[in-house]
Amino acid sequence: MRKAFILLLLSIWVSSCKAQDEPTEFSQEALADSFTDQDGNNITFSQILETYKGKQIVIDIWASWCKDCILSMPKIKQLQQNNKDTVFLFLSLDKNNKAWKKGIEKYKLKGEHYYMKSGWKGDFATFLDLDWIPRYIVVDKTSKIMVFRAIKVDDNKLETTLEI
Repeated sequence: MRKAFILLLLSIWVSSCKAQDEPTEFSQEALADSFTDQDGNNITFSQILETYKGKQIVIDIWASWCKDCILSMPKIKQLQQNNKDTVFLFLSLDKNNKAWKKGIEKYKLKGEHYYMKSGWKGDFATFLDLDWIPRYIVVDKTSKIMVFRAIKVDDNKLETTLEI
């Protein structure tokens, strides 16, 4: 009887510890979060996605002060070369607009650029459970999130999804 009870408790615990499924769409809060484009205009994440509707998107969350972000840039540039029809959307967590724009120029980043005004604590970052950068997300042509959490450009999920 005691063994059966322990097994029951163990099975309940194991099922409650099961990893949560990763989301396939952005929350309403994340979509409503406000970003800044390179011209200084405010734009919601929803509007950003709408701009690239019907295209595959790689989202790269980065900052010019982030060593791992800088070290990954040659690989992200190679990924761009290998996926010319994919939109590369760079979302910056720099401390301010000046540092963000200087980083784009310094590292010669080609792609679409937006500044995350709400930073690490905003609705977009909270939805992502953002705890590390760089962070890569892939959104398919139907706006479905295909890769939710990748922290390396050569992550197998990222490469496999882009090959499809």
